[in-house]
Amino acid sequence: MAFTIADFLGRRRELVVASISYLAGALLTAAAPNFLIMVVGRFLYGIGIGLAMHAAPMYIAETAPSQIRGMLISLKEFFIVLGMLLGYIVGNLYVEVLSGWRYMYAASTPICVIMGIGMCWLPASPRWLLLCATQGKGDLRETKDNATRCLCRLRGQASPDLVSEQVNLILDELSYVGEEKKAGFSEVFQGKCLKAMIIGCGLVFFQQVTGQPSVLYYAATIFQSAGFSGASDATRVSILLGLLKLIMTGVAVLVVDKLGRRPLLIGGVSGIAVALFLLSSYYTLFSGASYVAVIALLLYVGCYQLSFGPIGWLMISEVFPLKLRGRGLSVAVLVNFASNALVTFAFSPLEDLIGTGVLFASFGVIAVASLVFIFCIVPETKGLTLEEIEAKL
Repeated sequence: MAFTIADFLGRRRELVVASISYLAGALLTAAAPNFLIMVVGRFLYGIGIGLAMHAAPMYIAETAPSQIRGMLISLKEFFIVLGMLLGYIVGNLYVEVLSGWRYMYAASTPICVIMGIGMCWLPASPRWLLLCATQGKGDLRETKDNATRCLCRLRGQASPDLVSEQVNLILDELSYVGEEKKAGFSEVFQGKCLKAMIIGCGLVFFQQVTGQPSVLYYAATIFQSAGFSGASDATRVSILLGLLKLIMTGVAVLVVDKLGRRPLLIGGVSGIAVALFLLSSYYTLFSGASYVAVIALLLYVGCYQLSFGPIGWLMISEVFPLKLRGRGLSVAVLVNFASNALVTFAFSPLEDLIGTGVLFASFGVIAVASLVFIFCIVPETKGLTLEEIEAKL
């Protein structure tokens, strides 16, 4: 659905639509009189997630100064994890309440309203405005003035001369790549966009096929073997996991623009590989030592939130050229959710076929392959403007 919506409506309006979809989904789910209505509510909620995951990193990347772009896009992941933690806490409050899940979904409605109002208040992406003008949608001079005003609002007290210079640089890049021609579907898989597609889709693919859904799926079982049991224990353990995810994402936010993207990816994915082989050894060699599984689980979650969690979404928002960014990102988001579904649905049959230990070892081998991919393919984008990244690719 998001393939053309960001280019047609704009990044900001897509986020407004996402907030409306969230709100409708939350209210329908909370008040559902039967199972079918609950499923419809969950479906609407899912559409909101898809649109928001597509538009949010793109809007931030196109509006943020290059020196803090990594921090701001990583903050998106930080607030996602904070939202998960709040969800765990609300779940813990209502876990013993009859139909407590209704209150849990209803609790998200104020956040949907804040998101929608907040996005209505913010200006449109200047880069999207200029893209539309160079494709013949509106007067170029008028749009340039509008883009300059939007960028001045976003930069606060920035000098109007510097803002005007940046707008001219964006226009120069657009004219250089022949932006007046509307992009076709096939262009997403050609030229420099093909390289961006390999980088972006590769990262989000490895993000999922290194076992992220499965490791979290096994979290409850691992903690039960360590002595935590029962629904209330499980929700409290979820809160602890959520806190760990939040702390490690916070570390990534603080250092991503200082250390760069590649060091965090290489260090974090190395830790993921070690954690997966540790988990495998627990199920094959140390089945009585539950502390091995707990350590492996905590190591995995911490390293994932330091690397693939925030950096995957950061990189896909940076590498696509402007005229194909909306479409390229939609393909990357589709690959992310599709590979997540693949791992989720394939896990149980594969576990029955080859065993849990061998399966986690296979995820470990995939993590090593993803390290090779990062070493050989993924560039460093720290401190570069989006136009400089486009030229570099």
